[in-house]
Amino acid sequence: MAAMQQLDDARTTGEDGARAHRERDPRLAESARAALLGRSVTLVGMMGAGKTSVGRRLAAALDLPFKDADAEIEAAAGMTIPDIFASHGEPSFRSGEARVIARLLDDGQKVLATGGGAWMNPETRERIGQAGVSIWLHAEYDVLLRRVRKRGGRPLLASADPEATLRRLIDERYPTYALADVTIHSRDAPHEQTVADILEALRALGPRAPEEPS
Repeated sequence: MAAMQQLDDARTTGEDGARAHRERDPRLAESARAALLGRSVTLVGMMGAGKTSVGRRLAAALDLPFKDADAEIEAAAGMTIPDIFASHGEPSFRSGEARVIARLLDDGQKVLATGGGAWMNPETRERIGQAGVSIWLHAEYDVLLRRVRKRGGRPLLASADPEATLRRLIDERYPTYALADVTIHSRDAPHEQTVADILEALRALGPRAPEEPS
């Protein structure tokens, strides 16, 4: 019950923040959504980059559904991701991850947060590209390390030297993350600022909402 309450509190906080942002600059979100032309937004990047927290607020700002791929995988498997890794191994997890993401992308326009390794799959990258706009939340090593230390349940960091593992994953993944349509820097700032940066980037991708008559 406590975990569910925390999830509800986080969702409420994200929606309240996005609602406040729309009230401050109502036309930014409107223009960003118009530029999407019905396409989805998929957030990619390392664990700790803020994909879920930012994604929830972005979806509220755009008035779109939000889905977290990792949460959907756990719901489909009836197991936590660490348990899936422990019981079935990473290849089995990645196969299921690709299927779940494909299903989510086929189910209408939304904001989708993906796991850190999802974008490394070429077929998943292609599906994401077909469905909409990919956004890499780029965070520096020190920022990621501070964030992942606050939360467990990271199977790939369950090693004797998690700091070295994180550096290795950054070296391996960042060149591929850079293939995303948009790069947004995820820094130590309020999530609402990152959402505003994304909305500005989305607005620049396409037509703006019609100007109101003066």
